[in-house]
Amino acid sequence: MKKRERMRNQGRQGDVLLTVVSRQPGDKKIEREGGRVVLAHGEVTGHAHAIVDPAATLFVDPAELDQTLKVGLLKADLPVVLAHEEHGGFYCPGKTVEVRRQREYRPEGLRQVAD
Repeated sequence: MKKRERMRNQGRQGDVLLTVVSRQPGDKKIEREGGRVVLAHGEVTGHAHAIVDPAATLFVDPAELDQTLKVGLLKADLPVVLAHEEHGGFYCPGKTVEVRRQREYRPEGLRQVAD
């Protein structure tokens, strides 16, 4: 098993970027998939960036619903582990965390990172 890092104010796992924020989520929850909070599905391998711990909930961020790279706000009452089959897991703090898909530059323009 790969080493688990501890996220402070920002962390990255594959194509997912997490940033601690001070705002609180609304009340629109994103449903769990197979008992997991899935932050992103891998387009190439089919694996997922996910949290199993019941202390975590993912919410839609109503302020930015139109942004395609915005996943939502993750709220955890205590530190939880973000896991992925191909990356080392890491501990997310027990705070509100903004979840975004990352982009990369290509000569033809910016595109979403495919993990």
